[in-house]
Amino acid sequence: MATAPKIVASTQITKKPGVCGGKACIDNTRIRVIDVVQLRREGYAPEDMRGIFAVPLTLAQIHLALAYADDHPEEVEADFAAGDRVLAQIERERAAFLSRRQG
Repeated sequence: MATAPKIVASTQITKKPGVCGGKACIDNTRIRVIDVVQLRREGYAPEDMRGIFAVPLTLAQIHLALAYADDHPEEVEADFAAGDRVLAQIERERAAFLSRRQG
């Protein structure tokens, strides 16, 4: 007796100009690859990451994001560096604002 073929859904990593600044995201979500990588850096196992995001992810999606990061380390590190520069600029502006208020 023949069995029906399984339908396999494949999640991809996409970059869309109007979504998350064009950063690599899990398809059909606004979850960036660097968000998943950050959790890995904080010590989370893929199994523990599933319920952290507002959009529930499958283990396959998480592993795909991690594989993408492993295949594109320069891109991922550049994304982290860009985020660090933005945070540093915000802190400088905050400090300047507070010093003007106090003076």
